[in-house]
Amino acid sequence: MSGGEPLAALKNVSLSVMAGDYMAIVGSSGSGKSTLMNILGCLDRPSSGELWFEGVPITGRSPTALARIRNQRIGFVFQNYSLLPKLTAVDNVAQPLVFAGVGAAERRRSAEGMLARVGLSDRSSHYPSQLSGGQQQRVAIARALVTRPALILADEPTGNLDLASREAVLGLFEALHAEGNTIVIVTHDPEIAVRCHRVIEIRDGEVVA
Repeated sequence: MSGGEPLAALKNVSLSVMAGDYMAIVGSSGSGKSTLMNILGCLDRPSSGELWFEGVPITGRSPTALARIRNQRIGFVFQNYSLLPKLTAVDNVAQPLVFAGVGAAERRRSAEGMLARVGLSDRSSHYPSQLSGGQQQRVAIARALVTRPALILADEPTGNLDLASREAVLGLFEALHAEGNTIVIVTHDPEIAVRCHRVIEIRDGEVVA
């Protein structure tokens, strides 16, 4: 609210993310880019307009239905990794499969496979505190991939990383895109944005470029 008037975090935004896209959403702090990511990820509901996912309108879906979409069809990667400190790397990666009701043996196989995919087979039994920032982010990417989602959303995924780890993570995203994964990265860093195939700029809640 501002002076009794509601503030619109996003205004007149119309955006399509196509299968196979490698997209950056850029903008300064407070521009609305994180709000847009939260709507794309079914974390927030738009106050007006419609949200479609995989060709189906989902704006009015129940919280349970939206949680199912998030768990099964969307993978999230966050700046602060969001790993559970009391779980090993492999158990962190397996968490989405726990919520999906997958059996223990299959969870373990899938999680170990994804850790191998991001080059961390030798760190599967390590806890987050025993991993570097770059390794924690790769565990987070493996967790995002373990359900084989339709969409990967990454919010400032390299913001806490040193240069070498940043390059490793970006290289991994590029390899994943080359395999056909759909990836949207929210970033304020133009050097990351130019490596993506589409760039959407948000300013004061509106798409400007």
